[in-house]
Amino acid sequence: MIVFDLACADGHRFEGWFASSDAFAEQRARGLVECPTCGSIDVAKAPMAPAVPAKGNARPDAPSPAVANRLPAEVARAMHALAEAQARALESSTWVGRDFAEQSRAMHYGERDHATIHGQATPEEAKSLLEEGVPVAPLPLPVAPPEELN
Repeated sequence: MIVFDLACADGHRFEGWFASSDAFAEQRARGLVECPTCGSIDVAKAPMAPAVPAKGNARPDAPSPAVANRLPAEVARAMHALAEAQARALESSTWVGRDFAEQSRAMHYGERDHATIHGQATPEEAKSLLEEGVPVAPLPLPVAPPEELN
């Protein structure tokens, strides 16, 4: 079976499952493929994003490429820009893992030199840091620990 993204002349998009590309062409020629929204048989293949398998270090709760490709174009561009900005910011930051709260606190109280760091903190640790006046903020997008990257 093969799945095609299809679109009717009115711009409605939908999926169709076919035995082959030839089977789609044959059924379309016979008027058997119709838009489920408006009933139009003026249907063609829509541009499709390639199916790219997830990398081994992909987060299991992250949206699949198929879901991500269905975001409105403006949202997808904004998310891409945000991801690039975060990646640039992290280039000059050091991963400290679970020591984030301890190291942030040590910098705040002058027990170690100030540096740009990122890591992991529980919600309780983050709340405690903020209550103490330690300047911390969550990253907008998830970051995989370096040991989990390929």
